[in-house]
Amino acid sequence: MNSQRLKLSQLRALVAIADSGNFSEAALQLNLSQSTISHAIATLEEELGVILLQRGRYGASLTPVGERIVTQARQIQYLLQNIETEANREKGLQSGKVRIVCFRSIATHILPTVIARFSAHFPQVTVTLTEMDDTVDMEQALREGRADIGFTYLPASHEFETWEILRDDYIVLLPPNYTIKSRKLSWEQLASYPLIMTGVHCCAQLISVYLKTSNYPMNIAYQVREDSTIVGMVMQGLGVAILPRLAAEPLPPLIRVCDLPSHLERVIGVAVLKNALHSPAIYAFLDALRSQGQFIEKTVV
Repeated sequence: MNSQRLKLSQLRALVAIADSGNFSEAALQLNLSQSTISHAIATLEEELGVILLQRGRYGASLTPVGERIVTQARQIQYLLQNIETEANREKGLQSGKVRIVCFRSIATHILPTVIARFSAHFPQVTVTLTEMDDTVDMEQALREGRADIGFTYLPASHEFETWEILRDDYIVLLPPNYTIKSRKLSWEQLASYPLIMTGVHCCAQLISVYLKTSNYPMNIAYQVREDSTIVGMVMQGLGVAILPRLAAEPLPPLIRVCDLPSHLERVIGVAVLKNALHSPAIYAFLDALRSQGQFIEKTVV
């Protein structure tokens, strides 16, 4: 056996299975696929030359040698946590505050998981989250020092340091009683429906510019600020709406979803003020956001 081939990810997988009793729950706990967990355990058993788990229809249980080895794996994890704690203490992460501004769809679908994972590593750091409707307001909060991290549409002003976090497609929402023959609407079809327009400036501006590329005049029947209200009005047959997919979720099951005549998306990025003096806690949260990139892509898809 070559001990240098043993990986911490394999030991984490073993401990997670021991705690949960099955591979699928362990995969959810570690935010990995079940096949990744299975491969990690198979590779670990092959390297050690022993069977660690008995697989069965109702889950997995540790073998006697697995029981002894998982005890050692827990000790290794404990030691790693101590190392991390010492490093964080040196970096000043035993206290601090991270102030975030974002729009509702990010606060609902993206940030809870990131904040939970961050807080598990840095329990002494306080995270505050403020929802705002418009990217203009969020960027102003960063300029005035009322927030440390913001989410905005890209490209943003040159005074911010930004990076892309996700791309969110715009979709058309139609009432349950509307008959459609194709998943993709034509400009003529879109112009024939009463349109419920969002009142949020950044989103409305992007949609307005997009609609001007059509040769058909649009019938804007309503202008509404709240996404949930727009969805409710569509559900009642008052018109159709164009919304980012993430903002529209969760959708009632009877609402019909179609593609726009041509593709439209919003590119969402994380922003911090350039040349500002950011605390270690802020940099740590930015690292947590970066490390969640793959998870965020899966969530949006």
